[in-house]
Amino acid sequence: MIEVQDIFTSCAKQYLSTHHLSFQQKKAFDAICACRTALLGGHSQACTHCGEMSISYNSCKNRHCPKCQTYRKEKWVEERSQDLLDIGYYHAVFTIPSELYPLFYNNQSVAYSLLFKCAWETVKAFAADRRHLGAATGATSVLHTWGRQLQYHPHVHMIIPSGGLTRHGKWKSSGKSFFAPVKAMSKVFRSKLLAALKKMYHTLEFYGKSKELVDPKAFKSLIDALYAKEWVVYCKKPFKDSGCVLSYLGRYTHRVAISNPRIVSFTDGKVTFKYRDSREGNREKTTSLDALEFIRRFLMHVLPPGFAKIRHFGILASRGKNERIDRCKRLTNTPLAERVKIDALAIVTRMLGRKPGVCASCNHELIRLPLARPLVC
Repeated sequence: MIEVQDIFTSCAKQYLSTHHLSFQQKKAFDAICACRTALLGGHSQACTHCGEMSISYNSCKNRHCPKCQTYRKEKWVEERSQDLLDIGYYHAVFTIPSELYPLFYNNQSVAYSLLFKCAWETVKAFAADRRHLGAATGATSVLHTWGRQLQYHPHVHMIIPSGGLTRHGKWKSSGKSFFAPVKAMSKVFRSKLLAALKKMYHTLEFYGKSKELVDPKAFKSLIDALYAKEWVVYCKKPFKDSGCVLSYLGRYTHRVAISNPRIVSFTDGKVTFKYRDSREGNREKTTSLDALEFIRRFLMHVLPPGFAKIRHFGILASRGKNERIDRCKRLTNTPLAERVKIDALAIVTRMLGRKPGVCASCNHELIRLPLARPLVC
């Protein structure tokens, strides 16, 4: 199977000589190239029964590496499973118009946080309105910055419970339909985000395609044009049960720009990969990119250092969450269970299909031996 690592290592010299990388991009690039190779060291294992030997190299653990997300995803899903209620959940998506892409790319930490904030404030306002839900709800939000063909497309996915807590401490369900009209939500979201950008104008940085917005008149013209444009906010059908929520969250929360199984081929300097066309009913298609363009698009989605791309709001926020969730469970007749510490060994065993430290051939104990780490000049 062709991997992102193969493309990076094959084109590393050419790409690095022709493209400028930020510190975080270079860090991710080097980590992906070195992941599970002798560059990071490792260990060898020998079976005490059949004598079979194997070598395991260390992972880079970079959050943008396609190889290093499985354990984190499984651990995160298990933690979230203790907070699920036996109710429906909705999936809402908040997007921004393409005119804002250069500005967002040049101000990633600030702009992405603003996207989270305005999306949640929109949901919170509609949920609190008695004409809609009239209760305090919550949301688990995930930032994605890519489209299906790796183009820059920042947007926020939100998983929202179908109900919330009233000010009297009771649970109020939104019923079978989403509690707010998405067209109205898109207008409020648009107003909140543009108003925030206007206030932040003097702190924003302008480079490249957004440099023309340094002129206050040009910036005001852009904002006015975006007020007149329809923004896209949509809500998908509710999940059938909590199992579907977990399955969905597992796919979305720790996803990187492109996974290795999506890559079809890498020949003659061209990378061909699969994607689904939403305009044709999610029909699977393939597209090809020059390898250097593929790498450029991949690295566009490297996040700023320390940026939290998964956030929880409202009744799902971290502070005091356990008490609120337990109360919601009682009100929604969700079985209360004692919170347990996540068992890392059980997760790894499930991932491997066997207990670690046991021979895959004869199921006997493995002896772990050190593996010399090569000197890198």
